[in-house]
Amino acid sequence: MKRREFLKTSIAASAAILSTTTLSAGETRQPIDNRKVSDMAFPQKRPLITYSDRPPLLESPRSTFARGITQNDEFFVRWHLPDIPTHIDTDSYTIKIDGLVEQDLEISLKELKNDFEQVEVTAVLQCGGNSRSAFTPIPGGIQWGSGAMGCAKWKGVRLSDLLNRAGLKKDAHWIGFNGLEKAAYYKTPNFVRELELTELDDHVIVAYQMNGEDLPYLNGFPLRLVLPGYYSDSWVKMLSNITVTDKYKSLFFMDMAYRVPDNKCECETPEHHFKPTKPITNMNVKSVIGYPENGMKVYHNSHVVVRGVAFDDGHGIREVLVSVDGGKTWDKAELKQENGRYAYTEFRYAYKPADYGKVTFMTKAVNRLGDEQPFAKDIGWNHGGYKYNGIDEVTVEVV
Repeated sequence: MKRREFLKTSIAASAAILSTTTLSAGETRQPIDNRKVSDMAFPQKRPLITYSDRPPLLESPRSTFARGITQNDEFFVRWHLPDIPTHIDTDSYTIKIDGLVEQDLEISLKELKNDFEQVEVTAVLQCGGNSRSAFTPIPGGIQWGSGAMGCAKWKGVRLSDLLNRAGLKKDAHWIGFNGLEKAAYYKTPNFVRELELTELDDHVIVAYQMNGEDLPYLNGFPLRLVLPGYYSDSWVKMLSNITVTDKYKSLFFMDMAYRVPDNKCECETPEHHFKPTKPITNMNVKSVIGYPENGMKVYHNSHVVVRGVAFDDGHGIREVLVSVDGGKTWDKAELKQENGRYAYTEFRYAYKPADYGKVTFMTKAVNRLGDEQPFAKDIGWNHGGYKYNGIDEVTVEVV
């Protein structure tokens, strides 16, 4: 058989297989949860689940989510481009504001901290591709488990105060943000994000501190944009430039990446990608169990306290429900809400295992709008692997 004929035959056979397999429609399941923490640690970090060192891609383990605030050294790391500065001189570092403003500004870190009102907001930072490993067939991108997220207390200055200092011209409508990460290949576009002025409020800040300390280097030192309620692709790290424009600019990371189908289910099939698409912005409602972890053994008739966190885009969590019978019945967990509407809501659920063998804990969060987590199987597939928020499951063995 000639090579061309072989290829034609192979393609036809593959098409026939795809037409009969259920995977051709796209499926979702529980994210992969068996990856091991690395033996080595990056600077300012404890050992985490490591996908890459250039650019750094680090995932927090499940145990991280038994607490409402994520410690700096266990906070996940996601960079897009491999060329990150190895040294930053904080004495000479400035953030530039230009474009459709009354006066161009270059604000030093010292001026940022001394000349503007200092504010703090506690907010969840989550990668739009968090839990991407739940999608089958596998979408392109990092195959995260559930640990590409964290919650911290961010301190800085309001973005609106910086823009007011520069003065916005009447045609100002869009704001572009750029940081210091660069591509290894000169034709690769910079990671630039744009937002409409109407998307901003007083919770949007330029932060220099995280949980009372300078931002960790791998989490955007010395400055990063903080957009509570939004996925992390808009939280530009090592923020260096803010440019105000009258029109939206065509950008790769806005027009091609971090987008989902613009339909009700935000879904499509692997064979037929839906168009048009829309950028991912607001996070959907989600909960994750931090304790116990998959595969743990617990004692019969002991007192097990299931702990975890829940969040949405800022509307607030109304309740977290727990099931131990496959979702047939649900009980309310006890909630702890003390860090504001953009933060994790901690939950606890006491359980006394009366039978031996395996038991699966399932959790689903419901926000104040009534939105609730769906079962994994009910989430539509999308080719970017974005916005997964299926009911979380952890299986332990009662001994």
